[in-house]
Amino acid sequence: MKLVTPDDLIDVYHKTTQRGLQFILSKLNPNAMSRTKSAFSDSAISSANWWIVPEVRKRWNLKITGDINKDYENYTIDKYFSDRRNLKMLSIGSGVCSHELKFAASDVFSKITCVDIADNLLIQARRTAEENNLTNMEFLAVDIWKHEIDPASYDVIFFHSSLHHFDRISTFVHDKIKPWLAPRGLLIINEYVGPNRLQFPKEQIRYINKGLDLLPTKFKTRFKSSFSKNSFYGSGYLRMVIADPSECIESAKIIPQIHDDFDIIEEKAYGGNLLMNILKDIAHNFLEETEETKEKLRKLFDLEDEFLEKNPSDFLFGIYQKKETLH
Repeated sequence: MKLVTPDDLIDVYHKTTQRGLQFILSKLNPNAMSRTKSAFSDSAISSANWWIVPEVRKRWNLKITGDINKDYENYTIDKYFSDRRNLKMLSIGSGVCSHELKFAASDVFSKITCVDIADNLLIQARRTAEENNLTNMEFLAVDIWKHEIDPASYDVIFFHSSLHHFDRISTFVHDKIKPWLAPRGLLIINEYVGPNRLQFPKEQIRYINKGLDLLPTKFKTRFKSSFSKNSFYGSGYLRMVIADPSECIESAKIIPQIHDDFDIIEEKAYGGNLLMNILKDIAHNFLEETEETKEKLRKLFDLEDEFLEKNPSDFLFGIYQKKETLH
């Protein structure tokens, strides 16, 4: 574990440029929950991360659904819910609900409850739902740990990039999520499940830098900056805790605990071990789908696939069914 790395100083500088001094000052708040909320402020949405790259999203689709043009939401609806109606879904850490809105637009769910601590994001989600005449959604700005839910209330519980923000994973999965599901209920996740606090092993960092070395300088210009991203050192533990105390706090425990309490229906690995870190702050350089950008990305994809041959994926899509207690 590294307490501080050169990337910590670089990141502070560039976050000041990208998101403003107020965003950096918010990280000095002694209240951990306030620092976590600031990570999901409106200013934080403007960024250059791997998920904005069209070719990357096609890669996810291919690895999860087998079709570059089919996202996992529609894949899930078609494969598991095509003949079901009046289901109830609980989405925890839903943010602006871009994924939940897709589920709500189907005729499968009579009610989708979206829960998040960031009320500003839920306000945006509610507005979008109203604009699309979706009346089967409700939005709750609450701390899910303190929110009372009756047992067996939901047919589906859903996490997209939010479960890795929870501590006490064993307790949360076993004593909260599992009881809230109806008999034979499904847990659906699309999650980072890699090392806690993004403390990547040396070999992974070495491969990330191999990826950066494959890119010409024009593809490495940082977002809202004239500086190039030439090296990756990893995140220091101290910065992780200060920036967002909830970030990847017990991410490595997620899959082992789910496997203890749920049966695997489907589990798809889609990497991210290299791409997330290579493309952070430079992803905007790959938005234009030219032959050159595609060729550079193919090299990065091949490198990540090579790494994944001997290493577990940092990101997983999974569908699980709760194990019934034997009496």
